[in-house]
Amino acid sequence: MRIRFSFRGLSSLPYPPPKWRITGKIFTTQLSLLQDGSLTFRFFSSSPTSRSANPKQCYFTVSYLINSCGLSPDSALSASQKLHLVTPERPDSILSLLRNYGITDTQLPKLIRVFPTLLLTDPEKTLLPKLEFLNSKPFSRADLGRVLSSCPMILSRSLDNQIIPCYNFFKSILHLDNRVVSAIKRSPRIFLEDVNKNIVPNITALQEIGVPESSIVFLITYYPIVVQLKHDRFGETVKKVMEMGFDPLTVVFIKAIQVFGGMSKSTWEQKMEVYRRWGWSNDEIVLLFRAFPACMSLSEKKIMSTMDFLVNKMGWKLTEITRFPISLGFNLEKRIIPRCWVGKVLMLKGLVKKDLSLGAFLRYTESKFLDRFVIKYQNHIPQLLNLYKGEVGVVELGFASEEIGGIKQL
Repeated sequence: MRIRFSFRGLSSLPYPPPKWRITGKIFTTQLSLLQDGSLTFRFFSSSPTSRSANPKQCYFTVSYLINSCGLSPDSALSASQKLHLVTPERPDSILSLLRNYGITDTQLPKLIRVFPTLLLTDPEKTLLPKLEFLNSKPFSRADLGRVLSSCPMILSRSLDNQIIPCYNFFKSILHLDNRVVSAIKRSPRIFLEDVNKNIVPNITALQEIGVPESSIVFLITYYPIVVQLKHDRFGETVKKVMEMGFDPLTVVFIKAIQVFGGMSKSTWEQKMEVYRRWGWSNDEIVLLFRAFPACMSLSEKKIMSTMDFLVNKMGWKLTEITRFPISLGFNLEKRIIPRCWVGKVLMLKGLVKKDLSLGAFLRYTESKFLDRFVIKYQNHIPQLLNLYKGEVGVVELGFASEEIGGIKQL
């Protein structure tokens, strides 16, 4: 025997659902969402010994997930296969606790979608102690909400057997709670790790080649995902970085591990090819990487647009960029373009040396750059600040196109 009910506009229906009278059989449930947005329940009779789901309970579960947790109908249907709610009291208490500890209404659907059975836990005995422990650490309310919503399964782990021991392990290495919190914010999944499987062997590998404790602390604090790499992959990364000539005693060694460890061989080769297009040899690219490891983390679009401006529009030589490779990582529109145009004008006016290095314009903080290259020369060029802000162009300052060497202004 099959009984079929169809409910339309479920998201607008309140709970509890209407009373249904279904007698004589135990029913299992099949739920499906139709193309027009209506929700269909199909109840199939089964033997008394089989697992069953009360149709009223199924309806209530889906309705609650949509109306109280903010899940989409599709997500609610999927999640309802993992839990069956009877009354709203316990899940309401769970939601209230989550909101009290920083979970926003925007984050809540993601958390429940990933970990729907959280709504079945004991709010006082199971959930509250975990939230209180995390809240006792220097997380801001917003940070704690982001951590839990990005990795909801933290709340599925045992407080005494996983969360506290894991936290204490990282505290023993990083020493300060603020550092542990920083690492967790960057990679919440470290709370899910068996630290003895990969993390401890990876740290030991660094210690064996003489990496200072301060560098290991830096790695875990700012790049925790790297130390979570499988030990074989981590060992290969360390070996390759050392072969490139990096010194394990320096922090740049850690930065190289972070870049290389998070990149596939094919992606590495693609980035090499991008730099080759501008005339660098393989050895020169490795030198560039040694000076500024993040150069290989930049997107192809970022590399191409920055190089186009520096080489084709500013006329800088590759040797100049190699001497100051960090320039590739600066924001093109907000830093590189306005500062380089100011520098170009100052050179044309003879106010600074024409061979002044690229780094002279890009390395300074905002206030120091303004003092050194804008405010200092405003009496000579009254509209220099307007040029820096992008309000006027070089030609508008009275320079002919031939004076600026045919350089095309953006």
